[in-house]
Amino acid sequence: LSNRRTNMFPLVKNIAMRLVHHKYQPDFHDEHGNAVLVGGTVFCVTTWAFVVTQVGIDWNLSPVGRVIPKEWRQDYTSLLL
Repeated sequence: LSNRRTNMFPLVKNIAMRLVHHKYQPDFHDEHGNAVLVGGTVFCVTTWAFVVTQVGIDWNLSPVGRVIPKEWRQDYTSLLL
């Protein structure tokens, strides 16, 4: 009876043994993942540094001190017509 139980699912047993006893092979992300991440970060930082400092975009961050209201004058002639 015990021999029959162990041989009942030989395919499942073989698959389980292969999954447990496999050697780990590093893939692309294990070998080059950090270099790609650092390279992308450096590229983004340098691109934005160039855009912010060299392109000459007027960012208009705060209108305080830049907006000067025009003098208001009521036009009485349009009220009389």
